Amino acid sequence: MHRNQELYNFLRENSRNLTEEWHQNIDKENTAGVYASSDPDVVSALKEQNHEFHLHFIELFKKAEGEFFQDFKPWIEKIASDGEHVKTPIQFVIKEFKNVRNQYFDYIRRFAKLHPEIAREEVDFWYDIILKEMDEVILRFIEATYKYSQGVLKAQQETINELSAPVISLTNRQGLLPLIGDIDTSRAKMILENTLHQCTQRGIQHLFVDLSGVAMIDTMVAHQIFQLLNALKLIGVNATLSGMRPEIAQTAVQLGISFKEIDIKTNLAQAIDQRK
Repeated sequence: MHRNQELYNFLRENSRNLTEEWHQNIDKENTAGVYASSDPDVVSALKEQNHEFHLHFIELFKKAEGEFFQDFKPWIEKIASDGEHVKTPIQFVIKEFKNVRNQYFDYIRRFAKLHPEIAREEVDFWYDIILKEMDEVILRFIEATYKYSQGVLKAQQETINELSAPVISLTNRQGLLPLIGDIDTSRAKMILENTLHQCTQRGIQHLFVDLSGVAMIDTMVAHQIFQLLNALKLIGVNATLSGMRPEIAQTAVQLGISFKEIDIKTNLAQAIDQRK
């Protein structure tokens, strides 16, 4: 019942007008981000994105719902990851979706005036379908935005983790792992995984693990460090441990962890001098 070729043609013919009217009516003083921009390039891109939206949305009056959203999905994901929209508070993006929805209500009224033969029930049905599908577009946009932001956060966390446990290549296939700051169980596991990977990738044969920058660790973390040293042996990497504070040593003793077969030096300088 909602499919109507004449209405579809009417909206498509007015798609550019919809975009221009929408942008002219944005309250620049009560918005932020991409909608408040006066940069010609940003404005031009924003208008093109809005026009693409209309070309997709008016397909509602031509396609079945499943096909409609299948074709709409790339646009939704593109806007959710667009740099200017990412920098725009989500409430302002939702506000503009609603403003566009109201535009469609207005254009339905215009179309109905041009076609007095159209029953009021059909017009009301078009209102309902616009409301329903616009809400669904907003929901899918929010989901895509969340998915994108989670992906960015994950990538940033992975970068932070890699930077927080770097294996520094020295001479003669030697490497240095300087551990700094607080180490919790999650970071300890990451250190284990990254260190083994980096040593293998760089052909490290001897690794200096320096703990002088670590103030305190718990029993689980001490166990993880011990596992790291054992895992290094399994991949053919000898290790020298330096900078162990008394508190860390006490934790290891309480755990029953033995460092008898591990080369331990008081400080990093002593450890490196021995290997020269």
